Amino acid sequence: MEFPLDKRIACHCCDLLHEVRPLPPGGVALCARCGAILYRYKRNPLDRTLALALTGLILFIVANTFPFLAIEKAGLTRQMTLATGIFELYREEVYLVAALVALTTLLLPLVELCALLYVFAPLRLGRRPRLLAPVWRVMARVRAWSMMEVFMLGILVSLVKLASMATIVPGVAVYAFGALIVVLTAAFAAIDPHLVWEALEKH
Repeated sequence: MEFPLDKRIACHCCDLLHEVRPLPPGGVALCARCGAILYRYKRNPLDRTLALALTGLILFIVANTFPFLAIEKAGLTRQMTLATGIFELYREEVYLVAALVALTTLLLPLVELCALLYVFAPLRLGRRPRLLAPVWRVMARVRAWSMMEVFMLGILVSLVKLASMATIVPGVAVYAFGALIVVLTAAFAAIDPHLVWEALEKH
């Protein structure tokens, strides 16, 4: 039976074409040939993705505005934000580490959040973003290189090592950054790629 091109999906493993059909809650569509997962049921993907992206943006601002760590030693307290930490690494001429921290904590998360809002806010309003295709590709590539979890693990290891030398007090930004990792992961998990493909095909 023939069905419209905009209602087809190709299996990413064996390239067999399937008809895209609505799924029941919790349903999963499998390839008839190889059994690979084609797509899953997602409840309110636009609303959920936008809500999580906005929450992530708020957490990003908090994580980069409030103190990240406070070091107490000999009665003196020094507070550091993510930006001051990057600046100190640069001043100590650890350029590569400073660049990696800046990418991990500032640039890549901001690009991901802006891309999510740029793509899904217009779609939620029934419009197609002008640069949908290139922004969608950039978002996919940035997501592949995002390593916020690795940075957070490095921070935890550093806290353990520095605990014997000074009193380390995690700031609000630490918790905001940890929550940002969870929120961004949830936002990308809530995305329904078919909404984007349909918008591209209509254009």
